[in-house]
Amino acid sequence: MSGRLQGRRAIVVGGGQTPGATTGNGRAVVLSFAREGAQVLVVDRDLDSAEESAELVRKEGGTATAHRADITVEDECAGILDAALAVLGHVDVLHNNVGVVPAGRTEDLGAQTWRQGFEVNLTSMWLTCKAVLPHMRQRRSGAIVNISSMAGLLAGGEAIAYTTSKAAVHAMTRSLALEYAPHGIRVNCIAPGMMDTPMGVDAPARAEGSSREDVAAKRAALVPMGHQGTCWDVANAALFLASQEAAFITGTVLAVDGGFTLTSRMS
Repeated sequence: MSGRLQGRRAIVVGGGQTPGATTGNGRAVVLSFAREGAQVLVVDRDLDSAEESAELVRKEGGTATAHRADITVEDECAGILDAALAVLGHVDVLHNNVGVVPAGRTEDLGAQTWRQGFEVNLTSMWLTCKAVLPHMRQRRSGAIVNISSMAGLLAGGEAIAYTTSKAAVHAMTRSLALEYAPHGIRVNCIAPGMMDTPMGVDAPARAEGSSREDVAAKRAALVPMGHQGTCWDVANAALFLASQEAAFITGTVLAVDGGFTLTSRMS
């Protein structure tokens, strides 16, 4: 540990973990931030899962507190800031890591599925930013890191709700970055590619009735570097963007994808 976030206070939204799954992006970010000195408020819809992440931090000697919130509810997003101020004192970093994968061709996609994709992938992220930004603006300091997807950089006819909502996250990130740069606040986005995570591998394996190993091998074969990334690749990128090492970086969409978006389209 080098203390890259020493003394910093961070909110990690989606910092829990799917029960029984391998470590995902949210939990990896919680652990990485804490290992680099941050005090963390771990936010998740599943309080037990958030508490598991917080307990892992505490076992390593770090400081973390769990908080339950449904970020599709505006009042609960406001409550995240209240909880953070109560346990952390102030907020330096907001990390947004919640998403769903609405699938379906345009003609087959239901309006409710479309709306849910935007509600979870975009609107909820806007609500957490909206809740925390006045506090950061008052302090004239802050870093926001949004997790999106390579899907927002590619076309995907059978995943139109997903690709469109993720592209909207990129646009929102750039707009927030421009709006709040004069107030000392940086807003950036990470677009993960083929990652060996619960959402990337476990969920498709269950849906297809395939083994995890088969799905992972198929995904790895699509990546120019020859393998999938891991949650720690995403966490390392988030750590960089949240730290002072990225003090002059705002409004960027950082692809963490092993070169996938250079050669491919969504399938």
